[in-house]
Amino acid sequence: MLRLLTIEFEKLRYSKSAKVLSIIYFGLFTFIALIASIRFNLFGAEIHIADQGIFNFPYIWHFNTYCAALLKIFLAIVIVSLISNEYSNRTLKQNLIDGLSKKEFILSKFYTVVSFAFISTVFIFIVSLILGLIFSDYTEIGIIFSDLEHLLAYFVKLLGFFTFCMFLGVLVKRSAFALGFLFVWWIVESVVVGILRFLVINDATKTEYITQFFPLESMSNLVKQPLTRLNVIQSAANQLQTDIAFDYAVHWYQILIVLGWTALFVWGSLAILKSRDL
Repeated sequence: MLRLLTIEFEKLRYSKSAKVLSIIYFGLFTFIALIASIRFNLFGAEIHIADQGIFNFPYIWHFNTYCAALLKIFLAIVIVSLISNEYSNRTLKQNLIDGLSKKEFILSKFYTVVSFAFISTVFIFIVSLILGLIFSDYTEIGIIFSDLEHLLAYFVKLLGFFTFCMFLGVLVKRSAFALGFLFVWWIVESVVVGILRFLVINDATKTEYITQFFPLESMSNLVKQPLTRLNVIQSAANQLQTDIAFDYAVHWYQILIVLGWTALFVWGSLAILKSRDL
Protein backbone atom coordinates (compact mmCIF):
# COMPACT_ATOMS: atom_id res chain seq x y z
CA MET A 1 0.00 0.00 0.00
CA LEU A 2 2.77 2.43 0.93
CA ARG A 3 4.50 1.85 -2.41
CA LEU A 4 1.31 2.59 -4.35
CA LEU A 5 0.57 5.70 -2.28
CA THR A 6 4.11 6.95 -2.83
CA ILE A 7 3.64 6.65 -6.60
CA GLU A 8 0.36 8.60 -6.51
CA PHE A 9 1.57 11.38 -4.24
CA GLU A 10 4.66 11.75 -6.40
CA LYS A 11 2.31 12.43 -9.34
CA LEU A 12 0.28 14.89 -7.25
CA ARG A 13 3.47 16.63 -6.21
CA TYR A 14 4.03 17.85 -9.78
CA SER A 15 0.38 18.67 -10.48
CA LYS A 16 -0.23 22.40 -10.15
CA SER A 17 -4.00 22.02 -10.59
CA ALA A 18 -4.17 19.46 -7.76
CA LYS A 19 -2.27 21.80 -5.44
CA VAL A 20 -4.44 24.80 -6.34
CA LEU A 21 -7.76 22.95 -5.96
CA SER A 22 -6.69 21.39 -2.66
CA ILE A 23 -5.66 24.79 -1.31
CA ILE A 24 -8.99 26.26 -2.46
CA TYR A 25 -10.92 23.49 -0.70
CA PHE A 26 -9.16 23.78 2.65
CA GLY A 27 -8.78 27.54 2.32
CA LEU A 28 -12.45 28.14 1.59
CA PHE A 29 -13.60 26.19 4.62
CA THR A 30 -11.12 28.00 6.86
CA PHE A 31 -12.19 31.34 5.39
CA ILE A 32 -15.89 30.60 5.99
CA ALA A 33 -15.14 29.59 9.57
CA LEU A 34 -13.14 32.78 10.18
CA ILE A 35 -15.88 34.98 8.68
CA ALA A 36 -18.43 33.34 10.94
CA SER A 37 -16.27 34.07 13.98
CA ILE A 38 -15.70 37.78 13.23
CA ARG A 39 -17.94 40.61 14.40
CA PHE A 40 -18.81 43.13 11.69
CA ASN A 41 -21.29 45.93 11.11
CA LEU A 42 -23.93 45.80 8.40
CA PHE A 43 -26.01 48.96 7.92
CA GLY A 44 -25.30 49.95 11.50
CA ALA A 45 -26.20 46.59 13.00
CA GLU A 46 -23.51 44.42 14.60
CA ILE A 47 -23.50 40.88 13.27
CA HIS A 48 -21.71 37.96 14.89
CA ILE A 49 -22.75 34.64 13.39
CA ALA A 50 -20.96 32.70 16.12
CA ASP A 51 -23.49 34.09 18.61
CA GLN A 52 -26.16 31.97 16.92
CA GLY A 53 -24.58 28.87 18.44
CA ILE A 54 -23.11 27.36 15.28
CA PHE A 55 -19.80 26.77 17.09
CA ASN A 56 -21.33 25.22 20.20
CA PHE A 57 -20.37 21.66 21.08
CA PRO A 58 -21.61 19.18 19.96
CA TYR A 59 -23.56 21.01 17.22
CA ILE A 60 -20.33 22.19 15.58
CA TRP A 61 -19.46 18.64 14.44
CA HIS A 62 -22.71 18.45 12.50
CA PHE A 63 -22.60 22.01 11.13
CA ASN A 64 -18.97 21.98 9.99
CA THR A 65 -19.09 18.55 8.35
CA TYR A 66 -22.20 19.63 6.43
CA CYS A 67 -20.57 22.88 5.25
CA ALA A 68 -17.31 21.14 4.33
CA ALA A 69 -19.19 18.49 2.35
CA LEU A 70 -20.65 21.24 0.14
CA LEU A 71 -17.09 22.04 -1.01
CA LYS A 72 -16.11 18.46 -1.83
CA ILE A 73 -16.38 19.11 -5.58
CA PHE A 74 -12.92 20.75 -5.50
CA LEU A 75 -11.27 17.52 -4.33
CA ALA A 76 -13.49 15.56 -6.72
CA ILE A 77 -12.00 17.55 -9.62
CA VAL A 78 -8.52 16.58 -8.41
CA ILE A 79 -9.45 12.90 -8.38
CA VAL A 80 -11.11 12.98 -11.82
CA SER A 81 -8.14 14.89 -13.24
CA LEU A 82 -5.75 12.39 -11.70
CA ILE A 83 -7.51 9.59 -13.57
CA SER A 84 -7.90 11.42 -16.90
CA ASN A 85 -4.24 12.50 -16.87
CA GLU A 86 -3.26 8.83 -16.76
CA TYR A 87 -4.92 8.42 -20.16
CA SER A 88 -3.96 11.73 -21.77
CA ASN A 89 -0.32 11.52 -20.63
CA ARG A 90 -0.15 7.77 -21.35
CA THR A 91 1.27 7.13 -17.89
CA LEU A 92 -1.27 4.35 -17.34
CA LYS A 93 0.18 2.30 -20.20
CA GLN A 94 3.71 3.07 -19.05
CA ASN A 95 2.89 1.98 -15.47
CA LEU A 96 1.53 -1.31 -16.78
CA ILE A 97 4.63 -1.83 -18.92
CA ASP A 98 6.81 -1.15 -15.86
CA GLY A 99 5.10 -4.00 -14.00
CA LEU A 100 2.15 -2.37 -12.24
CA SER A 101 -0.93 -4.59 -12.55
CA LYS A 102 -4.37 -3.19 -13.36
CA LYS A 103 -5.53 -4.18 -9.89
CA GLU A 104 -2.63 -2.31 -8.32
CA PHE A 105 -3.39 0.72 -10.48
CA ILE A 106 -6.99 0.88 -9.23
CA LEU A 107 -5.87 0.21 -5.66
CA SER A 108 -3.38 3.07 -5.89
CA LYS A 109 -6.22 5.43 -6.87
CA PHE A 110 -8.46 4.02 -4.14
CA TYR A 111 -5.75 4.51 -1.51
CA THR A 112 -5.42 8.10 -2.72
CA VAL A 113 -9.17 8.57 -2.34
CA VAL A 114 -9.03 7.15 1.20
CA SER A 115 -6.13 9.49 2.01
CA PHE A 116 -8.00 12.53 0.71
CA ALA A 117 -11.09 11.63 2.73
CA PHE A 118 -9.04 10.94 5.87
CA ILE A 119 -6.94 14.12 5.63
CA SER A 120 -10.09 16.20 5.06
CA THR A 121 -11.80 14.60 8.08
CA VAL A 122 -8.80 15.23 10.33
CA PHE A 123 -8.64 18.83 9.10
CA ILE A 124 -12.34 19.40 9.87
CA PHE A 125 -11.87 17.82 13.30
CA ILE A 126 -8.95 20.12 14.18
CA VAL A 127 -10.60 23.31 12.89
CA SER A 128 -13.91 22.46 14.59
CA LEU A 129 -12.19 21.62 17.87
CA ILE A 130 -10.31 24.93 17.89
CA LEU A 131 -13.41 26.98 17.01
CA GLY A 132 -15.49 25.12 19.55
CA LEU A 133 -12.98 25.61 22.36
CA ILE A 134 -12.94 29.35 21.57
CA PHE A 135 -16.64 30.05 21.00
CA SER A 136 -18.67 27.20 22.48
CA ASP A 137 -20.81 27.82 25.55
CA TYR A 138 -20.29 24.21 26.56
CA THR A 139 -16.76 22.92 27.13
CA GLU A 140 -17.30 19.82 29.26
CA ILE A 141 -15.36 16.82 27.95
CA GLY A 142 -18.49 14.70 27.64
CA ILE A 143 -20.22 17.34 25.52
CA ILE A 144 -17.17 18.15 23.39
CA PHE A 145 -16.71 14.57 22.24
CA SER A 146 -20.37 13.69 21.75
CA ASP A 147 -21.93 13.50 18.25
CA LEU A 148 -18.58 12.59 16.71
CA GLU A 149 -20.44 10.12 14.51
CA HIS A 150 -20.93 13.03 12.12
CA LEU A 151 -17.17 12.95 11.43
CA LEU A 152 -17.41 9.24 10.62
CA ALA A 153 -20.39 9.95 8.36
CA TYR A 154 -18.43 12.76 6.68
CA PHE A 155 -15.49 10.43 6.03
CA VAL A 156 -17.72 7.71 4.56
CA LYS A 157 -19.59 10.31 2.48
CA LEU A 158 -16.34 11.60 0.95
CA LEU A 159 -15.13 8.05 0.43
CA GLY A 160 -18.28 7.13 -1.48
CA PHE A 161 -18.35 10.33 -3.52
CA PHE A 162 -14.67 10.19 -4.44
CA THR A 163 -14.84 6.54 -5.51
CA PHE A 164 -17.84 7.48 -7.67
CA CYS A 165 -15.69 10.19 -9.28
CA MET A 166 -12.87 7.66 -9.70
CA PHE A 167 -15.29 5.28 -11.43
CA LEU A 168 -16.49 8.03 -13.78
CA GLY A 169 -12.90 9.02 -14.54
CA VAL A 170 -12.05 5.45 -15.54
CA LEU A 171 -15.30 5.10 -17.50
CA VAL A 172 -15.19 8.37 -19.46
CA LYS A 173 -11.40 9.04 -19.53
CA ARG A 174 -11.81 12.82 -19.87
CA SER A 175 -12.19 14.97 -16.74
CA ALA A 176 -14.61 17.47 -18.30
CA PHE A 177 -16.90 14.70 -19.58
CA ALA A 178 -16.65 12.82 -16.29
CA LEU A 179 -17.67 15.90 -14.30
CA GLY A 180 -20.44 16.56 -16.82
CA PHE A 181 -21.65 12.99 -16.40
CA LEU A 182 -21.63 13.50 -12.62
CA PHE A 183 -23.78 16.63 -13.00
CA VAL A 184 -26.21 14.85 -15.35
CA TRP A 185 -26.42 11.93 -12.92
CA TRP A 186 -27.30 14.34 -10.10
CA ILE A 187 -30.05 15.94 -12.22
CA VAL A 188 -31.48 12.56 -13.30
CA GLU A 189 -31.44 11.23 -9.76
CA SER A 190 -33.15 14.39 -8.46
CA VAL A 191 -35.83 14.15 -11.17
CA VAL A 192 -36.45 10.46 -10.40
CA VAL A 193 -36.77 11.26 -6.69
CA GLY A 194 -39.28 14.01 -7.50
CA ILE A 195 -41.31 11.76 -9.81
CA LEU A 196 -41.45 9.00 -7.21
CA ARG A 197 -42.37 11.44 -4.45
CA PHE A 198 -45.10 13.42 -6.18
CA LEU A 199 -46.37 11.32 -9.10
CA VAL A 200 -45.80 7.61 -8.49
CA ILE A 201 -45.76 6.88 -4.76
CA ASN A 202 -46.99 10.24 -3.46
CA ASP A 203 -45.77 9.35 0.03
CA ALA A 204 -42.67 10.96 1.57
CA THR A 205 -41.80 8.10 3.92
CA LYS A 206 -42.05 5.36 1.28
CA THR A 207 -40.14 7.50 -1.22
CA GLU A 208 -37.30 8.09 1.25
CA TYR A 209 -37.11 4.35 1.94
CA ILE A 210 -36.61 3.61 -1.77
CA THR A 211 -34.39 6.55 -2.71
CA GLN A 212 -32.00 5.98 0.21
CA PHE A 213 -30.45 3.29 -1.98
CA PHE A 214 -29.64 5.76 -4.80
CA PRO A 215 -25.89 6.55 -4.85
CA LEU A 216 -25.91 10.34 -4.43
CA GLU A 217 -29.03 10.30 -2.26
CA SER A 218 -27.46 7.73 0.07
CA MET A 219 -24.37 9.93 0.43
CA SER A 220 -26.53 12.98 1.09
CA ASN A 221 -28.38 11.13 3.86
CA LEU A 222 -25.19 10.64 5.87
CA VAL A 223 -24.78 14.31 6.83
CA LYS A 224 -28.20 15.95 6.79
CA GLN A 225 -28.89 19.68 6.90
CA PRO A 226 -28.21 21.06 10.41
CA LEU A 227 -29.86 24.49 10.12
CA THR A 228 -33.18 23.54 11.73
CA ARG A 229 -31.24 22.47 14.84
CA LEU A 230 -30.24 26.08 15.52
CA ASN A 231 -31.84 27.63 18.59
CA VAL A 232 -33.11 30.62 16.60
CA ILE A 233 -34.94 28.31 14.16
CA GLN A 234 -36.36 26.19 16.96
CA SER A 235 -37.54 29.31 18.80
CA ALA A 236 -39.21 30.69 15.67
CA ALA A 237 -40.93 27.36 15.10
CA ASN A 238 -42.22 27.33 18.68
CA GLN A 239 -43.59 30.86 18.31
CA LEU A 240 -45.38 29.80 15.14
CA GLN A 241 -46.54 26.65 16.93
CA THR A 242 -44.85 24.55 14.26
CA ASP A 243 -43.14 21.29 15.10
CA ILE A 244 -39.88 20.67 13.21
CA ALA A 245 -39.58 16.90 13.12
CA PHE A 246 -36.32 15.90 11.45
CA ASP A 247 -34.05 12.93 11.94
CA TYR A 248 -30.48 14.23 12.24
CA ALA A 249 -28.97 10.96 13.47
CA VAL A 250 -26.36 8.94 11.61
CA HIS A 251 -27.73 5.41 11.18
CA TRP A 252 -25.54 2.33 10.72
CA TYR A 253 -27.52 1.10 7.70
CA GLN A 254 -26.94 4.42 5.90
CA ILE A 255 -23.19 3.95 6.35
CA LEU A 256 -23.45 0.37 5.04
CA ILE A 257 -25.34 1.53 1.95
CA VAL A 258 -22.64 4.05 1.03
CA LEU A 259 -19.88 1.52 1.77
CA GLY A 260 -21.71 -0.88 -0.53
CA TRP A 261 -21.68 1.70 -3.33
CA THR A 262 -18.00 2.38 -2.59
CA ALA A 263 -17.13 -1.29 -3.05
CA LEU A 264 -19.23 -1.42 -6.23
CA PHE A 265 -17.49 1.64 -7.72
CA VAL A 266 -14.03 0.21 -6.98
CA TRP A 267 -15.01 -3.16 -8.47
CA GLY A 268 -16.59 -1.42 -11.49
CA SER A 269 -13.44 0.64 -12.08
CA LEU A 270 -11.32 -2.50 -12.07
CA ALA A 271 -13.77 -4.39 -14.32
CA ILE A 272 -13.74 -1.55 -16.89
CA LEU A 273 -9.94 -1.35 -16.86
CA LYS A 274 -9.59 -5.13 -17.27
CA SER A 275 -11.98 -5.15 -20.23
CA ARG A 276 -10.01 -2.50 -22.12
CA ASP A 277 -7.08 -3.18 -24.39
CA LEU A 278 -4.54 -0.56 -23.34
